Amino acid sequence: MASEQWSIDELICTCIARQVEDGDVLAQGIATPLVAAGYMLAWHAYASEIYFASAIGQTICRTAAPLGLAHVEALWLGQAMVSVGFVQAAADLLPRIKPKEFFRPGQVDQAGNFNNIAFGKDFAHPRMRMPGTGGIPDVTVFMDDIYLYVPRHSRVTFVGELDFLSGLGHQSNRRRGAGPKYLITDLGAFDFKNGKMRLISVHPGITVERVKAKTGFEIELDEPVNTTDPPTNDDLRLLREKIDPLGIRKLEFMSGHNRREALRNILQAEDTQ
Repeated sequence: MASEQWSIDELICTCIARQVEDGDVLAQGIATPLVAAGYMLAWHAYASEIYFASAIGQTICRTAAPLGLAHVEALWLGQAMVSVGFVQAAADLLPRIKPKEFFRPGQVDQAGNFNNIAFGKDFAHPRMRMPGTGGIPDVTVFMDDIYLYVPRHSRVTFVGELDFLSGLGHQSNRRRGAGPKYLITDLGAFDFKNGKMRLISVHPGITVERVKAKTGFEIELDEPVNTTDPPTNDDLRLLREKIDPLGIRKLEFMSGHNRREALRNILQAEDTQ
């Protein structure tokens, strides 16, 4: 049976969830509601035997906290089996538990190297500063389960040469870590066979030619390039009714006035719960 009408945020969350397997330790960044919703969907529908390693509160949990904004740190701390400091988490804990994590790059190249520092090669006077690296330079040298996601696929993000390097991709001389395994965008899904980005599926209604036109380097193609399976009705019900009824995941597609208005509405709705 065909699924209900879905939105691109719901498709990306579902694709993230489908990459999760029982036994995974899932690391989650601070401002990554698409990833958080995808992990929670996996926990509810695809792989219940998982752990959450959240940068929000630096906690390890067996159960997921509800998506929220105003009290999100308290929500994660309330679920915690253990809570540690950020430095201890990045330097001591993560190298031992070897988590799976989805990063959102500001720029990414053909080999899966990525930049979250700044646009523009003059570090003192960049065109735009990005949020920064956090623990990305530390963990990408040893993690084997690096995954990427990009809400808005464009030549601004997919570039032939990075302005700065913060996350390691597929390097011929690297001895630790493995580079990204998978990348999901609003246009399609990719792997990194032979260390280069390869298109493995396009989302319904998207053509291969459009993906090529939106990418600043030559991408390899799986043969044939499949169509991404859409969310099921159960996926949609869980995302809309149980996991994220406030639509916090949609913030990653917004900017400017629309984002400010959405934030205001979400915070007001949280106050009434």
